[in-house]
Parts: sequence; structure tokens; C-alpha cells
Amino acid sequence: MVLTTTTPAPEQYVESSTFASRYVRQPLPRFQMPKNSMPKEAAYQVITDELMLDGNPRLNLASFVTTWMEPECDKLMMASINKNYVDMDEYPVTTELQNRCVNMIANLFNAPIGSGEAAVGVGTVGSSEAIMLAGLAFKRKWQQKMKSQGKPYDKPNIVTGANVQVCWEKFARYFEVELKEVKLKEGYYVMDPVKAVEMVDENTICVAAILGSTLTGEFENVKLLNELLTKKNTETGWDTPIHVDAASGGFIAPFVYPQLEWDFRLPLVKSINVSGHKYGLVYAGIGWVVWRSKEDLPDDLVFHINYLGSDQPTFTLNFSKGSSQILAQYYQLIRLGFEGYKRIMENCIGNALILKEGIEKTGRFEVVSKDVGVPLVAFALKDSTKYTVFQISDALRKFGWIVPAYTMPADAEHIAVLRVVVREDFSCSLAERLISHIQEVLKELDSLPSRIVKDSHVVAVAKEVVEENKDGEAAKMGDRKIQEKVTKQWRHYVKTKKTGVC
Repeated sequence: MVLTTTTPAPEQYVESSTFASRYVRQPLPRFQMPKNSMPKEAAYQVITDELMLDGNPRLNLASFVTTWMEPECDKLMMASINKNYVDMDEYPVTTELQNRCVNMIANLFNAPIGSGEAAVGVGTVGSSEAIMLAGLAFKRKWQQKMKSQGKPYDKPNIVTGANVQVCWEKFARYFEVELKEVKLKEGYYVMDPVKAVEMVDENTICVAAILGSTLTGEFENVKLLNELLTKKNTETGWDTPIHVDAASGGFIAPFVYPQLEWDFRLPLVKSINVSGHKYGLVYAGIGWVVWRSKEDLPDDLVFHINYLGSDQPTFTLNFSKGSSQILAQYYQLIRLGFEGYKRIMENCIGNALILKEGIEKTGRFEVVSKDVGVPLVAFALKDSTKYTVFQISDALRKFGWIVPAYTMPADAEHIAVLRVVVREDFSCSLAERLISHIQEVLKELDSLPSRIVKDSHVVAVAKEVVEENKDGEAAKMGDRKIQEKVTKQWRHYVKTKKTGVC
């Protein structure tokens, strides 16, 4: 008997290759869903090709967010990617792991809870949501107090430094709370506790202190703030509390600066937020907020739902969300332990110091960040009359580095800086390579005609300031005025190019 087989046409072999198919000749949809399907291989390939134009996350020195985790943790995250965390009845073990994380973090922050006692807190999608929840708790407690005293409760305010992250401005705008900002000044880029307490009044729902400023990494003096605010509360009869935004520093201070008092050891600190996806060493999408006690979280903010199988308390702005980041956080906490986190944070700080020393050796920059704080290096040009930090930032991109340039908030807008965040995966070798690339960029910019001096508007500004100083004003002040106005003018021209601060 003769057996016959059907041999596929050559076209079928060719069609199985994405680059031999029609899909690479068609533009990808941008506004409407396509009418027809495409093979999974083609969809994967064309999207992968598009993503090649993204920056390299490991070289993104603008971000505090974790960009590397161990392969075992990657597998754990993928295995739980289809679990909806909010379905606590269906996934009770996942819920238990989240509660364990809350307990560990609360104890790390010295919450006054007994042995074996559960802490009060919740996992969030990041510190932005955590801050919203903490702010709502403060606002509700303040409203309840004012109502009970028969006083108006329609004009709450919150006191912060001008260096706060934008999520605080969002909270104030979205939930109708006045944001009272302590302005910065040259050389002092964090909130002044004395000025902050002076701004507190009866309508202040809390004072927000930052443990790790986004701008310079510096820790604000929470202990002094607690002392001054305690004194004012005693004098006025108020009970204004403190919230600590430890998004960046919460997983650094306990391991590297254990004697620093900033957490629940201070009586007025009622809640703390921290980003698990920053120095908690988890990929983007996880934050935490913990309260000092149950009394600090009003019961009427907690919802109870039962349509997923059982009574489930929930206090979040989101509902459905994945479980992967929660499991990854638990993995890191038990995998690394206190010793592992301590070593990683010490490595980050050591590499930041190496980078700082290399930048200072160029002789071109003034480092404005502090050694005690989040491991980052923020530095400004000593002379910005020929080129600016924004041009340096642009030039570094040709090497693959993403280094943000930005101006300081009020009243220090004339200071423009570059900032490099040192994460777990930023090694000593990478620090040395970045220093060499900065030196190359400086050499290149030195050889080019000044883009600032050629700008007629900036020349006019400089001449105007020189004229102002003819009457005997100190030359040093004249230089500073030129620097301020030139920076302001350049800021206008590079506004669309500025890298956002994370």
C-alpha cells in the first residue's frame, strides 16, 4: 500500500516568520482596535520591537524604583500574577502574607504593639495611595474633633515643606485640604521644623515630614519637629500630629541609622508610609502605610464587603489589584532579613560616596546632597554661564544614562541640579563609568560655542544685571544674580526637555 503525505507549501514556512509576513509592512494601530487578528508570534515581535526604543531601566538614574530582583522572586511573581489580591476569601494565604508584611514593617518602625499583636496597616499600589489614605485618616479625625467642639470644620490645612513629592499636592487638591508649604532657601533644601510649627494653627490636620527628600535625599529633623510641636500643643491645647513620608528612607534608616529617632518612638508620629518598590527592593507597584494604633484610623473609613465570600474589611482607594508585589515583598523580607537589607543599604551608600568623590574631583560641581540620607548624589554646576545641567543631562543620554536635571522649588528656583539615585544594582564599576562619561561630556561642551551666551535674551539679562551692579553692589552678588536669571531663562527654553523627578 502506498502512503501519501501532504507537504506544506513553501509560502506557509515563510509566513511563519514574522519578518517575512505582512504584519511588519503595516503600521501598528494607534487609535482603533484592528478588525482582524494576527498571530501571537507577530504580536509579540512587533511590540518587542517598539519597546527597544525605551531607555534601559538599569541605567535610569532618575528613578528610586527597583529595577532588579532575583530570578526566584521573578518566578514567584509570575506564578501569582493571576491572583486578585482583594479576593481575600479565595486567597487567604496571600492575605496572611500581606498581614505579615504589615507586622514586620510596623515593628521595623518601632510601633508600640505587643508581642504577637497585629499591627494596623495596609498594602497599597505605592506611596501615593498610602499618603492619600493617611491624609484621609487625619482629615476625618480632625473633622470629628471639630464637630464635637462645635467649631467649623470646612477649612482643613496640612503643613509640609516645599520639597514634598507631587502626591501631597494631589492629596490637597483632590480632598480639599489647604497645603501650607515651608519655602526652601539656598543651602537648606528641606523643611525647617521651626518655620513649620509656626505655620500650624487649629485647622492643621497634621505636619508631614519627609524621611528622604526627593530633591536631595536628606532626612528632615523629625525629632526636633516632634519636640517643637509638642510644646505648641501644650501651649494651645491642640493635638496636632505628625505623619512621616518615609517613601524613600523608610527601608534605609532602620538598617544604617538605627539610633536616628524619626518613627513611632516619637509620640506625635501617628502614621508612616514607605515604598516597597523603592528601597524595599520590589518592582514597581507596592507601598505600605502603617498607623501607630487602631485609634489613629477612624472606623468609618474602613469598608466591609461580603460579596466575595465572607466579610472583608478594606481601606484602599483601589479595589482589584494583583498579588505579585505583595508576595515579592514578603520574599525579600524573609530572604534578606535584617542582615541582608543592612548590607545592601551600606553598599548603596558606599557607592554613592564613590560617585560623589568622583564628581567633586572634576572641580566643576558643587554637591548639594548630604552624606546622611538616601543614597543619591545631587550636584549643581559652579558656573552655568557657558552651559547648564540640562545640556549635561541631554548629552549623557548618548551613553544610555538617564540623569534628571531640575530646578529647586520655591524659594530656591535659581538652583538647578543633576541627581543620580544609587540603587541596589548600581555597582562601583557603573559609578566609575558614569564619572568618566560625565568628564567626556564636560570636555565636549567646553569645546563647543556657548549656547547660552549666543541667546540674545540671556545676553540681555546678563547685561541688565551688570548695569544694576555698577552702583557698587558686591561683585559676588552680581554673579549670583546673573546665575539666577540665566538659570531662569534657560529653564524656560528646556521646559519641554526636563526629566521628571520621581
